[in-house]
Amino acid sequence: LAGHALISLSFGGAIGLMFLMLGCALPIYNKYWPLFVLFFYILSPIPYCIARRLVDDTDAMSNACKELAIFLTTGIVVSAFGLPIVFARAHLIEWGACALVLTGNTVIFATILGFFLVFGSNDDFSWQQW
Repeated sequence: LAGHALISLSFGGAIGLMFLMLGCALPIYNKYWPLFVLFFYILSPIPYCIARRLVDDTDAMSNACKELAIFLTTGIVVSAFGLPIVFARAHLIEWGACALVLTGNTVIFATILGFFLVFGSNDDFSWQQW
């Protein structure tokens, strides 16, 4: 299960980055402003990872910590979807490039979610090994 899931997640990440790069590098667009969403890809799992390391599932405060982490992660994900739209409205990028970047965002964030769903349990092969 873990081997097939890892290959599928790698494929999903590659497809998402391909859409992002197409939105930047196609000759009709040729603007690299959308690459700033890479920061959001890197930042999005950090609050949840920190919360998973800090909390104990039996503690009442741990639920509040996890909720805060999910709230911060949601803010990061919404910002990643909002940034290309702001760029398109400001005429920094074309709307077609914006659509490609939003498609890439959807695939990348689904891949990140899939990673936590597959490797997020506390079994022998968990995300904590990474």
